[in-house]
Amino acid sequence: METQYLKTLLAVFELNSFSKAADALCVTQSAVSQRIRFLEECYGLKLLDKSGKLNMPTAAGLIVKKKAEQILMLEKEMANELKGLISKKGFSLCSTPTFGIAYLPKVLNSYFLVNSGDVDFKFVTNTPEQSLKGLFANEYDLAIIEHCGDLNTGTAVTYTLPPDELLFVSSPSLGLSSTEISLDELMTQRLIARREGCSSRRLLQENLSQLGRTTDDFSSMIIYDDIHMNIQSVLEGQGVAFISRSLVYDHLQRNKLLEHTVEGFRCFRSRSVVLPSKHADNSLIQGFLDCVFTAFSTCRSQLRSI
Repeated sequence: METQYLKTLLAVFELNSFSKAADALCVTQSAVSQRIRFLEECYGLKLLDKSGKLNMPTAAGLIVKKKAEQILMLEKEMANELKGLISKKGFSLCSTPTFGIAYLPKVLNSYFLVNSGDVDFKFVTNTPEQSLKGLFANEYDLAIIEHCGDLNTGTAVTYTLPPDELLFVSSPSLGLSSTEISLDELMTQRLIARREGCSSRRLLQENLSQLGRTTDDFSSMIIYDDIHMNIQSVLEGQGVAFISRSLVYDHLQRNKLLEHTVEGFRCFRSRSVVLPSKHADNSLIQGFLDCVFTAFSTCRSQLRSI
């Protein structure tokens, strides 16, 4: 049996919600339901009591919960012991999608020119909160995230990178007015947005709230969990998006997209590198960070030329 099924059950017990468990695990609510149903069919017993407002464990559910926690702990111990047998050096990174798409390829190109093929590298993307949660659970060695507000990083080492600029973009086919645009005019369009939990969505909602509006005031909204789909939808004239300039830089340069600013909108979010203090002297990670800092110095000068 996939231990992911047991992790899903524990997430539902902890959060008392299928939808919250889905968000925490970065899967659909339907996938959560299917995994729980599989476990119940496998054991031939109901594991959740859904008669009340909360998803409470049944007597069978409590037994599975206790044993699942033990199984997952053993799995983690096994992975750590096996990791100690691996002679090849490596490290893992979790980042928000914007950094992964806009900057990571260039960073890795520079990094592996120096380190050739003798370093293993693992990379995953997630929301800021989940990236930090995984980092502090020792699932990753460092995190690079865009975020709104200050970070609670405890004793971790934090490096501040240049902030990320966001802007509204649209296809020329929509016929929207020049760079400075009124919020009322934008609201006549469909909004192409990311899911809850990403910092671009949060920054948009904070800006709208300060102006007495919400995302519901747009004519309609499409939510994708894939940045490439967001950008492609905007290119095809399906609506407008509030997105990082770095992700659409080439499209803006070629006039395939138009940029729009709204008076009173805060358009910058912070970007930080976070790593546990135990990795602060890791030569592999420090070499990687040197490439990150160099890439941002170059990219920042390029973005100023727009």
